Amino acid sequence: MKGSIAILAGGGPAPGINSVISSIAKVFIKDGYKVIGLHQGYKTLFSDTPDMIEIDFALADRIHNQGGSALEMSRHKPKDMDFNTGFFIKNDIRLLVTIGGDDTASTANRISKFLISNDVKIQNIHVPKTIDNDLPLPDGIPTFGYQSAKQEGVRLATTVYEDARTSGNWFMVSAMGREAGHLAFGIGAACHYPMIIIPEMFNQTEVTFERILRLVVSSMIKRKILGISYGTAIVSEGVFHFMTDDEIRSSSIVFTFDEHGHPELGNVSKAHIFNMLLQRKVKELNLNIKSRPVELGYELRCVQPIAFDMLYCSLMGIGVKILFDEGFSGCMVVSGPNGDISALYLKDVEDENGKVKPRLVNMEGQKSKMVFNHSLQYIEPADYEAARKYVADPEYYDFRKILNWEPVR
Repeated sequence: MKGSIAILAGGGPAPGINSVISSIAKVFIKDGYKVIGLHQGYKTLFSDTPDMIEIDFALADRIHNQGGSALEMSRHKPKDMDFNTGFFIKNDIRLLVTIGGDDTASTANRISKFLISNDVKIQNIHVPKTIDNDLPLPDGIPTFGYQSAKQEGVRLATTVYEDARTSGNWFMVSAMGREAGHLAFGIGAACHYPMIIIPEMFNQTEVTFERILRLVVSSMIKRKILGISYGTAIVSEGVFHFMTDDEIRSSSIVFTFDEHGHPELGNVSKAHIFNMLLQRKVKELNLNIKSRPVELGYELRCVQPIAFDMLYCSLMGIGVKILFDEGFSGCMVVSGPNGDISALYLKDVEDENGKVKPRLVNMEGQKSKMVFNHSLQYIEPADYEAARKYVADPEYYDFRKILNWEPVR
């Protein structure tokens, strides 16, 4: 036996975690290593009694195509004072593999620095995971789980659009995405939703509920002008993370608050909030439009990975072994479009506080411009005269004026 490697998964679930675990385990077992899986993420890593299992070939083979995670996850963030070398030395650990998003990666970055400062010869390689697609990988390379979650989101969002058409209603759809709007954008664009709202859109103005509601109303009026009585709007929950606490409180929605006095957004349905506020708005305007809320969140996280993620995760799992053999540590494994494996050092993508910086939707990219300029439906200056049938001040609902964007040239 050459020693052991340890694998843990932090944060929330994403399709493909088991494919990563399976591939890592198989390739290391084949080379004579013991593979240890840690339950509860970082929660027990530095405790006297870590919650761990041995991952043998049979277990690895069984979980490869399953959704969820064979290793129980948590969002626990150990403090620097909690770090110690006990688990690593006792179990002859040669490599710590962390699977997770920006928080898990940031903690992995701190652990890597701790091990180096204590002259502990243990490598640390991170596998970037999140359905939010917001880790700073090279352009065009998704985080694993994003494509599978998007696929399920598109399946559900398509039925919602059909319900809107069938019932003559509108639906307010909210999609996960803590800071970035990749998931809402990907789902909405694929389904040809008439309105997509993500935090990155507000690059020239502040995010407020009033502006979000005006964007949806803009789409509603445009559809009415076109003789279409139904529709859908999808909003990324990430907009909340760019609002002030006072703005959130101003919604008059009843929140619970954490120990720091911040609204606990995880306890409420974002779609419900948006829809309640929208219904107030349309009634004020006498638009006679019914809308209903739909949340796309937890339903997406544990679906069976699609073929893209199963292969992608397999390549990254094998890539961990390649980087390990080449002596890499303190890095993320990256699998390029052609399957080429490379390392992205965590220290190169951290901010001044050591936290991994999120990757936002590129509003200057051609894909974003095509969708926002040509796929959505909203009021523009040419619609003002027709829009006055529904609102007295159509300019107030002009898409680009709401966002303070320059006119399309």
